[in-house]
Amino acid sequence: MIVVGLTGGIATGKSSVSNLLKAKNIPVVDADILARQVVEPGTPALAKITAYFGPEVLQSDGTLDRKKLGSVIFNDAAKRRKLNAIVHPAVRRALLWGVVGHWLRGSKYCVLDVPLLIEGPLWKCVAKVVVVYCSGEVQLERLVQRDGSSLEDAASRLNSQLPIADKVQYADRVIDNTGSVEALEPHVNSFIHDLDKEAGWSWRLSWIFPPWGICSAICILVWRAAFRPKLKHTNRKSA
Repeated sequence: MIVVGLTGGIATGKSSVSNLLKAKNIPVVDADILARQVVEPGTPALAKITAYFGPEVLQSDGTLDRKKLGSVIFNDAAKRRKLNAIVHPAVRRALLWGVVGHWLRGSKYCVLDVPLLIEGPLWKCVAKVVVVYCSGEVQLERLVQRDGSSLEDAASRLNSQLPIADKVQYADRVIDNTGSVEALEPHVNSFIHDLDKEAGWSWRLSWIFPPWGICSAICILVWRAAFRPKLKHTNRKSA
């Protein structure tokens, strides 16, 4: 099974690509959805968050008060790192189980929709990295229109993140989303067509003979570690 990592920048349209893939019945494991699920009431991650940050970060029904927690970590790097140390491993485990589930169902491929795929270590663990791209100018314009924020606030938020041009350096494939949703769909269709072509019959081998899939995964990890560029701008914060 081919595991594809899908990422992009804020307001580049990654979610639009992900939604198109889902609409075409392509298996997608969405990190944003999993990030909400791993902190639901009764989960180990929420228990750890409550123990560290206190019960004031919970709403009256026991669910996580994301707005309150966000205000706590916004200007505190140590607390932000602690939150990430709790949530990120839980999300990675959930992503892994999502991949395993699609493999058990005999899927030819699955797509991991991960906003911080490049910033974290996960880009090294996928067979292909796909980056949804638009220019910085279009990104800024969309962000202002989407959130109703000022130009200055939108620019500040963009500058706090890894530039989309840097993410493109890690891409095995770039999906151009400079235009409309109608213009985007043919690019997504082309991507699916190429995935089908690449999967061919070999995906059956990794399902019927698991050691083949394990060996392939190890080869991918070694190749990523040896030949991919090192991440720059590591001092940037995620927004």
